[in-house]
Amino acid sequence: MLHYIKKYKSITHVFKIFLLVFHALLIFVNSDMVYAQTPPDISKEESIYTTIYENITPSIVSIEANTREGISSGTGCIVDSSGLILTSLHVIKNAGSIEVTTNSGATYGASPYAILKNNEDLAIIKIEPREELKIVKFGDSENVKVGQRVLTIGNPFGFRGTLTTGIVSRIDYTRNKIQTDAAINPGCSGGPLLNTRGEVIGINQSIYNPDHNRSNIGIGFAIPINNAKSFVDATLKKTRMSLK
Repeated sequence: MLHYIKKYKSITHVFKIFLLVFHALLIFVNSDMVYAQTPPDISKEESIYTTIYENITPSIVSIEANTREGISSGTGCIVDSSGLILTSLHVIKNAGSIEVTTNSGATYGASPYAILKNNEDLAIIKIEPREELKIVKFGDSENVKVGQRVLTIGNPFGFRGTLTTGIVSRIDYTRNKIQTDAAINPGCSGGPLLNTRGEVIGINQSIYNPDHNRSNIGIGFAIPINNAKSFVDATLKKTRMSLK
């Protein structure tokens, strides 16, 4: 009888060990599955950003305007291969001369070509290109949502072709501005606010800096691109008519 009891205890002990091993295996497999599902697909996100940057930078220029107050720096979006560039009016306002540098490094003298008259801070300047120019693609700012991922390309403090990312923080319907936390600094005005399809949904205009240090604190504003579309279309129509 004692022999059978010992044998029973031995089987029970082995069964308990088996259950413990099986339970440990389940925990390992489940945790491995959770780990595989939780991390974001970083490589896919990076690929989106690098592709947008490579596609859009040939359409973006840096601008330096010689004004009474000194050098005014900004960014511009090429909207026509004839050399028309959309930018912020305050970048080139009262400029004695304007110099544009394209992505290839070529520099051109530019002249004001058209100014939007409704206080939207938009202007078009023109260069006479010696190279083939690539133009930006416009999106629809009516479809912009708070929380969506956005990118900007500009020339902050003279660092040409800088990419920053963020989200749409707020849509200011009163002032008709898109607010973003993507870094916008002096030199970025006139540059594109982009969606993840590489479409321009806004023209970067200003930053909020109550301490007057002129640096980005995560509150920047862009003019919705739909405000600029009719201005650009009318300018292009006028240009093509004058060439006929």
